Amino acid sequence: MPERNKQFGLYGARGTKGHEAVARQLDALAGYIATPVTARRGLLARLRYLTRTDHARHRAREAGLTVTDRTLKAWLDGTRSPSRANLERIEQAYRTVRRENVARYLFARLNREGRGTRVEIHPINQSQVDRPRQRAVEYRTLNVRHWDRIVRAWAVGDDQGLDDAWVDQIVDLGSQWGQYEYVTNVGFAA
Repeated sequence: MPERNKQFGLYGARGTKGHEAVARQLDALAGYIATPVTARRGLLARLRYLTRTDHARHRAREAGLTVTDRTLKAWLDGTRSPSRANLERIEQAYRTVRRENVARYLFARLNREGRGTRVEIHPINQSQVDRPRQRAVEYRTLNVRHWDRIVRAWAVGDDQGLDDAWVDQIVDLGSQWGQYEYVTNVGFAA
């Protein structure tokens, strides 16, 4: 696309890709368990979430948690503790399954029966850029009506798909949409 930045940060501008900020916001809306997996309480909460039904167990196995039922029971009972590698697998499986479960809810909530959700886009931080090289970039709002591709890419962890879906939405900002490829923050609520 012609507006894509090729050398972002060359003159000192700071920010993150817009789709990464959107993913952060969707993660916040997903409502993950706050207690870390390394704490007993956080481990038990994640294991209960991943093992409460046969469907959840199946999704956890697909997401990479491939231990036996006997091992899971020992972890839940507290007779054994998972290794550091297994803790990472538990966390990854939990986040994957949680994203899949929350995605259906977010589709409906963000699309709001075709009305969409207002998104606030905060521009890049140009405080470290020399004055003659600074762009006039302002805070913008946009009403995103079609969240399906964005949420679907976020749910499966497709970074490139999320970037493409996000760019398809910010093109609605007009001829200067490329100035919002990198941002300080993207905010919306569901």
